[in-house]
Amino acid sequence: MTGLGEAEARTARLLRRATYAAVGTALVLVAVKTAAWFMSGSVAVLSSLVDSVADFAASGINLLAVRHALTPADREHRFGHGKAEPLAGLGQAAFIAGSAVFLGLEATDRLLNPHPISHAPVAIGVMLFSLAMTCGLILVQRHAVRATRSIAVQADSVHYASDFLSNGATILALVLATQVGWIWADPVLGVVVAGIILWTGFGIARTALDQLMDRELPDDDRARVRAIALAHPKVQAIHDLKTRAAGTSRFIQFHLELDGGMTLSEAHVIADEVEAAVMQAFPGTEVIIHQDPAGIVEPDRATHAA
Repeated sequence: MTGLGEAEARTARLLRRATYAAVGTALVLVAVKTAAWFMSGSVAVLSSLVDSVADFAASGINLLAVRHALTPADREHRFGHGKAEPLAGLGQAAFIAGSAVFLGLEATDRLLNPHPISHAPVAIGVMLFSLAMTCGLILVQRHAVRATRSIAVQADSVHYASDFLSNGATILALVLATQVGWIWADPVLGVVVAGIILWTGFGIARTALDQLMDRELPDDDRARVRAIALAHPKVQAIHDLKTRAAGTSRFIQFHLELDGGMTLSEAHVIADEVEAAVMQAFPGTEVIIHQDPAGIVEPDRATHAA
């Protein structure tokens, strides 16, 4: 396997490694935080536990979605299965929103009905352990995102980044409640963490919907495609540039305006050269190019501006 095949295999390995690491990490954290919550009774620890339960569910969905997204295109899915990733992102957003609402209600109840915290040193030790594990997972996920552009892994990484902050807030709440006597700090920081979790879910849902609705690639990427095409000495113009993304896959199509006097074979060679240049700049992208004689005004040209 060479060229694109090697790139696809490397992408698959990175994605599988990241998803397995997320599920394993979440499972371990659910176990240790459950024990810490039973021992301490802290809402801050409960908030972190609830978030880890949502992490486990969301990461499990991610694992299944990424496996499906990596399935090659077939006769029924000519564009592949990449949209399984943004669908998983919406599932994550739902889990995150539900956990944030539950946590907010629990923290509000505890604020109205204060409860002393016990076994605080054990709880703090568990949260420090959680910080270390979460940090390691985030590093693995960000490496995978840089190499693959996976929206599912990116969503999971953003979620775990918010977990890192919430774990730090939990430790602060435990210290304030047990060392300073500010019992109210525990539920108040629980409410703050719930807000952070809810905001994170909103961002994940927005990104997922962008892909499901075939939103154009960023303006910088579109400008780069135009520059690559126009850099060919025999390309006079480019129009009808359309782009979209589905998981780790990207799709780019446009029309090249060429000298109307050249042969079809010459036009085909130029299109192949431009296609190769675009694919080199955007690895793993499907590129479709149509050749047009320069100066011919198409009836719908005005409605398909690049």
